[in-house]
Amino acid sequence: MDEKKKITSYRDLDVYQNSYTAMLLVMKEIVPKLPKCEKFDLIDQLRRSSKAIPRLISEGYAKKHQKAGFQKYIDDAMAESNETGVSINQARDIYPKYIDVKLCDQLMDAYDKVSRQLYNLGIAWTDFKSRNR
Repeated sequence: MDEKKKITSYRDLDVYQNSYTAMLLVMKEIVPKLPKCEKFDLIDQLRRSSKAIPRLISEGYAKKHQKAGFQKYIDDAMAESNETGVSINQARDIYPKYIDVKLCDQLMDAYDKVSRQLYNLGIAWTDFKSRNR
């Protein structure tokens, strides 16, 4: 039998851990290698959207007792995750000489997974809350 781990903090959520790990890779391995001409566009977007995901998850967790409040943050995190995935795809396709294309592919997979996890978390949380009423 697969034991479920106890969730006592947003840091216990797999989606938080996955989004935080991916954000570190974006910030350390992708952003610094993009050309300076992208400072106010792609670089800025990647910085903001990748950092926003774990932040939104932690904010949403704080509102876990409010269905609408929690769901809003999860939906916003999913939007940022999708946006980050598109930005990684753009960086890979526009600047393959500057950045690691294989890492970009791995990051796009990671953000796809994060988006699916966020979607499933929203559904699971709603189901869990309904059962406990």
